[in-house]
Amino acid sequence: MTVLLDMLASPLMQRALIAAVLVGLVAPVMGTYLVQRRLSLLGDGIGHMALTGVAVGWLVGGTLGVTPHDALAVPGAVVASMVGAVVIELVRERGRTSGDLALALLFYGGIAGGVLLIGIAGGTTANLNGYLFGSIATVTLTDLWLTIGLAVSILAVGIGLRPALFALSHDEEFARASGLPVRLLNIVVAVLAALTVSVAMRVVGVLLVSALMIVPVATAQLVTRSFRGTMAAAMVIGLAVSVSGLSLTYVYPLSPGATIVVLAIGIFGVVSLARPLLGRRRPSTDPHPDLQDDVELREAT
Repeated sequence: MTVLLDMLASPLMQRALIAAVLVGLVAPVMGTYLVQRRLSLLGDGIGHMALTGVAVGWLVGGTLGVTPHDALAVPGAVVASMVGAVVIELVRERGRTSGDLALALLFYGGIAGGVLLIGIAGGTTANLNGYLFGSIATVTLTDLWLTIGLAVSILAVGIGLRPALFALSHDEEFARASGLPVRLLNIVVAVLAALTVSVAMRVVGVLLVSALMIVPVATAQLVTRSFRGTMAAAMVIGLAVSVSGLSLTYVYPLSPGATIVVLAIGIFGVVSLARPLLGRRRPSTDPHPDLQDDVELREAT
């Protein structure tokens, strides 16, 4: 109890806790759509582009004399990740092979560009470690307000457009036949994924953010039967591991991002082992088993 009170009394940990809560809620929301669309690696590709954006922010900040130099790192990551996400989506429309190639190019180009530009900006690869693996200590008040704004926007769109995005994720042809703007919605999903990476970057790092987006969803799918239920359960798991991981790093000298991801994977392992005891889920004959979402979709269209 004393440790908890000490943690809550620290301004640094207060900012970190708010950021962890937001990341824990937001990442699984977008992860639900990515898993459903079999785009689990999209977050990794966007994360690598975000690293280049961080380096660009350093370079611009140094050129303009902004103090500290990394003050523009997060805005730079937001812009770069959004551009990368849209490029991936536009290339993906041409076919699976082109989409895989685009992801590979972003993977390698993002890391290489980030390392190269941070050197030009006068920094070192050590300056990128906090962005690669997360660093709670670097969450400033400005970063926190930016995180809050992005998180609220992601939740509003991700949950508000759930019926349409559900149809798109489950069956793109069904969504197109229903008259939904498929290309626009695809770009919306890509942009939201990019914003999610930017939000989670300070907490878990760009190399691990995809795990926080995907693993809670994979765990939730083991115990839920609907799209809505999967998203809700994944948000609960994401929130739990983010707050728990942050609390552990306050007591022990551990990496916050790695701790959060290991906890998420641990829960997945436990649920996987316990699932046979709960019985198998009954197969559904409904191709769109989330009945309430179907009703909302019909009303929306």
